[in-house]
Amino acid sequence: MVNEYAKQPDLYNPERWGLSREFVLELGERLRSIWSRYRSCFLTQTRDPGENGFTYLRGLLTMPNKRNYANIARHVNGIDDDGQNLQQFMSDSPWPAESVFSQIRQEIAQMPQLHGGMLTLDESGDLRSGGQSAGAAHQYIGRLGKVAMGQVGVALGYYQHHNWMMVDAELFLPEKWFKPEYRGVWQQLHIPADRRFKTKLEIGLEMVRRARSEGLPFSVVSCDTLYGRDHQFRADLLAEGLTYCADIPNNLKVCLKRPLIGIPKKTKGKKGRKFKYWRVLNKAPVQKVRQLADDENTVFHTVEIRHNERGMLLYECAATRVFTITEAGQVQEEWLLIRKENDGQYTFSLSNAANDTSLKQLALWRCQRYFGERVFQDAKSEGGWDELVARKYRAWMHHTALDALALWFMAQTKLEWEQKYPRDSTLAEELKINVLPALSMANIREMLMAVMPLEQLSVDDSIQLVTKHLVNRSKATSSRLKKQIKNRGKPVI
Repeated sequence: MVNEYAKQPDLYNPERWGLSREFVLELGERLRSIWSRYRSCFLTQTRDPGENGFTYLRGLLTMPNKRNYANIARHVNGIDDDGQNLQQFMSDSPWPAESVFSQIRQEIAQMPQLHGGMLTLDESGDLRSGGQSAGAAHQYIGRLGKVAMGQVGVALGYYQHHNWMMVDAELFLPEKWFKPEYRGVWQQLHIPADRRFKTKLEIGLEMVRRARSEGLPFSVVSCDTLYGRDHQFRADLLAEGLTYCADIPNNLKVCLKRPLIGIPKKTKGKKGRKFKYWRVLNKAPVQKVRQLADDENTVFHTVEIRHNERGMLLYECAATRVFTITEAGQVQEEWLLIRKENDGQYTFSLSNAANDTSLKQLALWRCQRYFGERVFQDAKSEGGWDELVARKYRAWMHHTALDALALWFMAQTKLEWEQKYPRDSTLAEELKINVLPALSMANIREMLMAVMPLEQLSVDDSIQLVTKHLVNRSKATSSRLKKQIKNRGKPVI
């Protein structure tokens, strides 16, 4: 087999791809620089635990897996660090995670090349073995597609210019966590005393409003079916003057003719009470959206979305104006976008975009939801978001905020790389493709690991570490035995 490098050595020249030694060697300093900008977010009234935060961020970005407190401390700081300080910083220290998200939003607002992007609202759940973790309950876990014991977080992503980042997040507390029997563990789990029950939709709307109030320069809001199916949620976005493109389930009902809403008058002479609630008075035809996909009057067009690594992304799409009704009886006129998937199934979205909005624009918005999902994919597969089993509310928020900071570091690195180290413009033509692949989070992590290598254990180090573990386990057993003797008044036989 002929070596491809020998056949086309110039194609494998890193300089042509903008991958100079200078760029790679700068990565460590870039990471330290972004940390220094955020260090004030981690100050408390009595301490400056900033270095613990840098240790944790470096661990998230340079360790391949098992990113828990003890492993991060040992690999980043050395075998003498047992992770206790890191655990206290993440689980118990009162620094506000919200300050990290707020600064990320403010920095995005200061970068013109990131203006006009899309907000993506979604939630992510992870399994838990029991109900002792803050917010843990039997609830719907999206990636499993079923109800299971777990924690669920609501997160707000932002996408623009081939970059995606997390700009807000909050741990969802199911309603049962506000019952008297759960209040006893709130202080232990660091759940804010003033926290009130909020649905995921309420949390999501608060996040969108917060992003807008802080000047995050988004142009459209996208969300999945949990939010999109709720007529009032979409009406609330409309009331805020926001444009949305919201996924909906295939059984959602819409009207093809504007419905006339009102309280019917009681027929004279007919017995019974007067009508109190609104009804559709003109019998406007109502259909489930899946019925419209098979309607002969629905015309599909092939829409070119964007070039990707598989070629041109194409979808068969159709759009029509429909009417929906909120629970309060408000009528909304919206675009219904129908997209035919590769497996022959259909997906549906509603948008309050202007009447003259093109089919291509609606299709582009719908497809950009993919990058909202990439926020979760990268945060978990590359940032270790799902590796920490956070029992305390504060630990979940801190861990998520630092994962968001890792994503923001990646986005900024890609932007700076494009500006300072442009690729050879002839590469695409030589390779006979339309668009060159961009750097991924995995690519940057690989180079970062080269310039910020983790501590490698020698044979003697490994022996010392195991000895330390054995001693600690023995001390823990001794402590439990002392407690048993104290509680029972005699040894347990």
